[in-house]
Amino acid sequence: MTVFLLKKTFFDLWDNAFRVALLNIGFIASLVFFLLLNRLLEVFSPLPSAVSGLIFLLAAAWYSVYLAAAALCVKNISDYSYFGFADFWAALRSVWKAGIVFSLFFCAGALLFTFIIPFYLLLNNPAGLLVASLLFWTFVLLAAMFQYFFAVRARLGVTVVKVIKKCFLLFIDNPFFFAGTMLLALLLLVLSAVTAFLLPGPAGVLLFLDEALRLRLLKYDWLEQNGDADRRYIPWNKVLAEEYEKTGRRTIRGLLFPWKD
Repeated sequence: MTVFLLKKTFFDLWDNAFRVALLNIGFIASLVFFLLLNRLLEVFSPLPSAVSGLIFLLAAAWYSVYLAAAALCVKNISDYSYFGFADFWAALRSVWKAGIVFSLFFCAGALLFTFIIPFYLLLNNPAGLLVASLLFWTFVLLAAMFQYFFAVRARLGVTVVKVIKKCFLLFIDNPFFFAGTMLLALLLLVLSAVTAFLLPGPAGVLLFLDEALRLRLLKYDWLEQNGDADRRYIPWNKVLAEEYEKTGRRTIRGLLFPWKD
């Protein structure tokens, strides 16, 4: 499944590079806007620290809403379709509440790594180190679990409470899968620096996670149709047979060097 997941993500990203790059330009433009706004207000404000904190909260909220809307857009790519500007604005209106909720988790993480963990580390004793370690790994587990927050909201269209519940249940049932996709998502984000985060960028990572969730959910459809099957051994060739047909026999070699195929 992993090889097919990477292959499908690559081809979908290749076929929709312009749309994905536009979403990433929105991320970059938002970052520049908030940095300039923060700099401008710091100059004229008597309380620069308070201003920076407020700008951070606004940026976290906007980025989370933007991520939620982008996830809803790239879902169309995973489903062998496409999206336009009208779809993005409609997505913003429909998922902003989920984005605001996720921004709370984002802000909690920033607070944890900026103040709480450093505080315990500065205690310079075993108890402080233990608490700091527990907080760090708890956050890592939650980050691994909620990496699919936007994908679950986009693909299943459920309420925020149900999104959190679905993320938890999927994580419990597929811990190694979640760990693997988290590492791959981080790798994709790091590699994006080569293209100044235009490709694959944050939108490309959202596409990868939606592709992963979409394929993983096919496992549950198959198990529902085969109630007596062993959950530990999933025949992915059978489960993904229809996806293989939709994707076709495209190869990276054929994409880069079509005259050699």
